[in-house]
Amino acid sequence: MTTDIRPATEADLPTLRRLSAILLRSHHDFDNSRFVEATEEAEVGFNAFLAEQIGKDNVALLIAERENEVLGYVYASIEPLSWTELRHEAGFIHDVAVVQNRRGAGVAQVLIDAALSWFRSRQVKRVMLWTAEKNPGAQQLFTRLGFRRTMVEMTRELA
Repeated sequence: MTTDIRPATEADLPTLRRLSAILLRSHHDFDNSRFVEATEEAEVGFNAFLAEQIGKDNVALLIAERENEVLGYVYASIEPLSWTELRHEAGFIHDVAVVQNRRGAGVAQVLIDAALSWFRSRQVKRVMLWTAEKNPGAQQLFTRLGFRRTMVEMTRELA
């Protein structure tokens, strides 16, 4: 069965909210001091942010679906040269979210491949992403897809 990839539209915002809520919850569960709590307010705020990204030239907000069922999304963008991060312009995959009952079925790989194709079509030479320390499944997927470790984020609370 084929997984179709298409750009997100405003009509997808309710579905994006459900998917991004999964992303918020899972990251908060990984480290509740580091990541935003998955409150109603956070869901609304994140959804409003995603709504602003729809249609931007430097953004790919793509939906994976099969037989009109949305399976997940990827949010990626082209980020300019950053002296703070000591890096050139780069593509950045910010989010990959897949509905629970479709995980492990290759949906995330299809979404990442679509984002990589989008970057290639814009002559982006490097793609980066972050993954939670406590998410070994995602890390294995990204490694299998050719990503390599280059930085380690470290956090210290000052409470």
